[in-house]
Amino acid sequence: MLLDLSAEHREHLAFLPRVDRAVVAEFGRIAVEFLRRGSNPKIYDGAARKLNVSSDTIQHGVEGLTYLLTESSKLMISELDFQDSVFVLGFPEELNKLLLQLYLENRKEIRNILSELSPTLPSYHSLEWRLDVQLASRSLRQQIKPSVTLKLHLDQSGGHSTRVVQTDPATLLHLVQQLEQALAEMKNSHCRRVVRNIK
Repeated sequence: MLLDLSAEHREHLAFLPRVDRAVVAEFGRIAVEFLRRGSNPKIYDGAARKLNVSSDTIQHGVEGLTYLLTESSKLMISELDFQDSVFVLGFPEELNKLLLQLYLENRKEIRNILSELSPTLPSYHSLEWRLDVQLASRSLRQQIKPSVTLKLHLDQSGGHSTRVVQTDPATLLHLVQQLEQALAEMKNSHCRRVVRNIK
């Protein structure tokens, strides 16, 4: 699987061949720090003064490198696919090898950082339900108004939470149909491939 880099990302990475190998390695370290702690303008300003370029150029170069490393790590692309993805950029062979080395050294750490940043979603624990039917009221003697009350028990980050939802049977039936359609969609080969690459 090759990375598809946009023209903007290619433009950001175009700065890398103009600097020394040690500078590119330092940009790789800054890119991992960028993921871990966020952006630090002081680092960009210091590097810009040393290289006699604008701070924005440095920031774009680091952001482009960060994108390249995170997308590669997220998709767990192989060494060969990474080399092919970088080869398209037209960089010198030495720079391609350095970028591959940066990727191989940092991909596990980047995946760990990305997994820590991802939100933890609640998971299903149990469900209680009740069917209520209003047969009449003071103003209407013959009225049938059914409603379904669902009490969802969820597990989230070691704790438990409860959500109460009330709906009419038609909406509940539509919800069930949509969930069944989503489950059927998960069985096709494209979805299985995407899920496999996410893990």
